[in-house]
Amino acid sequence: MKKTIAIALCALLAAACASKVPTSIATADGGAGKKKFVVGYSQSNNAEPYRAQLNLQLQHFLKKYPDIELLPIADAKQSSATQVSQVQNFITQKVDALIVSPTEPAPLTAAVQQACDAKIPVIILDRTVNTDCYTAFIGGDNVLIGRKAGEEAVKLLPDGGNIVELRGILSNQPQIDRDKGFREAIAANPKIKIIADREAKWVKEQATPIMQQWLAQHPKIDLVYGHNDPMALGAYLAAKAAGKAEQIKFVGIDGLAIPDGGIRAVQLGQLSATFIYPTGAQEAADTVNKILHGQPVDKQQVLGTTQVTKDNAADLYKQFDLSGQN
Repeated sequence: MKKTIAIALCALLAAACASKVPTSIATADGGAGKKKFVVGYSQSNNAEPYRAQLNLQLQHFLKKYPDIELLPIADAKQSSATQVSQVQNFITQKVDALIVSPTEPAPLTAAVQQACDAKIPVIILDRTVNTDCYTAFIGGDNVLIGRKAGEEAVKLLPDGGNIVELRGILSNQPQIDRDKGFREAIAANPKIKIIADREAKWVKEQATPIMQQWLAQHPKIDLVYGHNDPMALGAYLAAKAAGKAEQIKFVGIDGLAIPDGGIRAVQLGQLSATFIYPTGAQEAADTVNKILHGQPVDKQQVLGTTQVTKDNAADLYKQFDLSGQN
């Protein structure tokens, strides 16, 4: 009886060990090949057009690396608690690398630290966390982009005017930085005033009713600054319904090359300007590949921006449009 139990125990242990053996993929000659690396990605909110596009681009660019498998993208739906659970789940699964676009910096800090302690390489994409225990950060310079939006507002309102500001989630670092840079820039003209600002959580559906309220409360609004294009376009829809869209300038950020994105909105005259906020998807794919193959990477990868105008919108749309690619 004891011998039978011992044999069974050994079989169980062997199975457990086998389950941890790295997945292999076939080599060109048909044999068992090199390790199949598994990557987990926790996205802050798939419902935002920018993030949906980021997801599609990341999947597209990772196809260049057949030995890397991206697990189904986890959607935190703007919940930090959900995202912490997702990151911890990826740690439990012992993924080979982890990509995180944090919903908020503070709540995700401990979870990223846990991944770091578990020796899992972490790429922080777009938004920061309050620890430097990660392998790479990839994202735009939001203070710079906010400043450029403010400089454009100064050009659009040379004689001064009233601005309303639609903010992202107030605890998000990009929101903080886009507000900071914008206010620094408009200070160049003391006749420009921000007469109202509200959190619209990055989504068009919240921006539209806020703009409706502002239109009822303020007889003169000269410019809307949206921290992203969906919020700016939500405000545009409210102004158009009220017959006031032609009297107001709209400035956004993101500049996505999608049918309802910022580049097309500039072409259509709905936005006066927007600014490309790179998704970082290609850089993330290339960086995770380098990490998994033991190559050095830059820890801080800050991406640039380009202003979208009617003159360059068509070319930029063609440059960033991936809709016709597999």
